[in-house]
Amino acid sequence: MFAYVIGRLLATIPVMVVVAVFVFFLLRIAPGDPAAIIAGDDATSQDIENIRAKLGLDRPMFEQFGLWCWRLAQGDLGISIFSNLPVTQLIAQRLEPTLALTLSTLLVAVVLAVPMGVVAAWKARSLADRVVMGFAVMGFAVPVFLAGYILIYIFSIKLGWLPVQGYRPIGQGLWPFVEGLILPSIALGTTYCALIARITRASMLEVLSQDYIRTAESKGLATGRVLLLHALKNSAVPIVTVIGIGVALLISGVVITETVFNIPGLGRLTVDAVLKRDYPIVQGLILVFAAAKVLVNLMIDISYAFLDPRIRY
Repeated sequence: MFAYVIGRLLATIPVMVVVAVFVFFLLRIAPGDPAAIIAGDDATSQDIENIRAKLGLDRPMFEQFGLWCWRLAQGDLGISIFSNLPVTQLIAQRLEPTLALTLSTLLVAVVLAVPMGVVAAWKARSLADRVVMGFAVMGFAVPVFLAGYILIYIFSIKLGWLPVQGYRPIGQGLWPFVEGLILPSIALGTTYCALIARITRASMLEVLSQDYIRTAESKGLATGRVLLLHALKNSAVPIVTVIGIGVALLISGVVITETVFNIPGLGRLTVDAVLKRDYPIVQGLILVFAAAKVLVNLMIDISYAFLDPRIRY
């Protein structure tokens, strides 16, 4: 078990190295000059060159990469070009809203999707199964931003039950904090919920056809016990896998959702940084998102050893 965990930890190192290389060089070869953007339309060529020298953009590409890696190893993600603040400080200021939205979306999606998938598999080819699969198809078909605007129109504008936009920290009260996350979590979690429900149903159908399930039923075990302790437990590996894969959907969806609902999180920071071509912020955010994805996959890999004893051997 220990060797399995260590092996998974070591496997994350080359992944992050490759991500860092791609992030740095892809941003550098993209069209556009950040020095010219900072200098403005009325700047002279000498002004632009001075800014390039100040930012270190006049140095050879590999020298820039080496200096960036050295600072990165020390925990320094650089200084924002426009705000002149450390990138780590800017990320820390925007982390709470994004983390709250992500965790609430995970909670909503998993709590709803897994029971839906179990019921759909148990009642295969019934009305309940068709309703769940219809929801799954709709969840994939409706974009996140469209779902967000529909929810705002119904529950905020027409009914007036929930706020249209904005975010309040948990320090300002539990209900204002939860109230601002309900609509964004539902909008972002719709696609994620549909994905988990489909995979749960498919995995459960495969397990329910096994001989040991029929044996458990023939012994007179209750249906709930058969579904939860025998079927769901043995189909947990694919379900947990798709939960980890769905984190990529959350990362991309957070950018759109925070823009629609005016949430001051990392998604909004990403959009602003890309529009301004603020290289240090874009690089830092991509690395943070990539590290989050790698960390989640690492946790999923480790959970396999607990869900299926064959893996740890």
